[in-house]
Amino acid sequence: MQRCLQLAKLGAGNVAPNPMVGAVLVHNNRIIGEGYHQRYGEAHAEVNCINHVSAEDKLLINKSTLYVSLEPCAHYGKTPPCADLITKMQIPQVVIACRDSYKEVDGKGIDKLRSAGVNVTVGILEAAARMLNKRFFTFHGKQRPYIILKWAQSSNDKIANADLSKVQISNDFTNRLVHQWRSEEAAIMVGTNTALHDDPSLTNRLWTGSNPVRIIIDKNLKVPASSHLLSDGGKTIIFNEHKNIEEGNLLYKQLKSSAVSVSEIMGSLFEMNIQSVLVEGGTMLLQSFIDAGLWDEARIITNNDLVIQEGRAAPELKFQIKVGRQDIFSDSIQYYTRQQSK
Repeated sequence: MQRCLQLAKLGAGNVAPNPMVGAVLVHNNRIIGEGYHQRYGEAHAEVNCINHVSAEDKLLINKSTLYVSLEPCAHYGKTPPCADLITKMQIPQVVIACRDSYKEVDGKGIDKLRSAGVNVTVGILEAAARMLNKRFFTFHGKQRPYIILKWAQSSNDKIANADLSKVQISNDFTNRLVHQWRSEEAAIMVGTNTALHDDPSLTNRLWTGSNPVRIIIDKNLKVPASSHLLSDGGKTIIFNEHKNIEEGNLLYKQLKSSAVSVSEIMGSLFEMNIQSVLVEGGTMLLQSFIDAGLWDEARIITNNDLVIQEGRAAPELKFQIKVGRQDIFSDSIQYYTRQQSK
């Protein structure tokens, strides 16, 4: 099962909104096949695992044990049910890390396998498997995206200059890590002031993989059409008070009220099947998530060599649990989770 989880991680950034899944086929303590879900819409882990079995080992498939990090699907989606393939291949025993909470599966795959006479074991390394797919389980269990807050601050806890003029806080090496983070999430979000004053691209150009969908909270449509977010051809969602329309790669989503509700916005993202969001600023937007108790992780970068006089104060985190620290030259990164996330 450890190997299943290792394999599953290889799909990071490429399979959402599907979960990351790894599978290993074992005969007499020898791995004869392994695979993982590589890309959304393509073959699942179980299919790739079975297809990986060599010609000389194919006669052993119906005498082997299949280990899989998530319950095999039982429904027709973009691919046929993996539970049907397992029974067709007459695999006698399946070991599953955790049950799939998606309503189209949620125990149906396990029931289908057991009804076909397969010996099924569930719950091996379950906590690790659930942590691996925390975005997937949060999305389906809480009906909202998995929310990560991120900001960079000076050594005296300032997030920007007083006049909001652009200032680079984190170093070049940390910036590459931030771009890796972007590649791992479905969407990235900023507020009006960040979009206006920084004119960011919000891409992961310093890393590999797909760019996240960009999201701007821009109530009164102040961000000009010439900005990177509106003019570079990338997909951008603009939450605003004035219009509901799709214009090329720009999707304008009208808010229900003049008071910006992060809960309403997260509900809209759930309806759009956006499974995770990285909130990058500014202070007001980040604080609104914190005050609403609507976040799962926070990643705070502090440049220990930088002091910003008369700057904008960084957000104040609440109910946090520190889970790690990473030092990259002048920068230190503190990692937090929320005590009781909604």
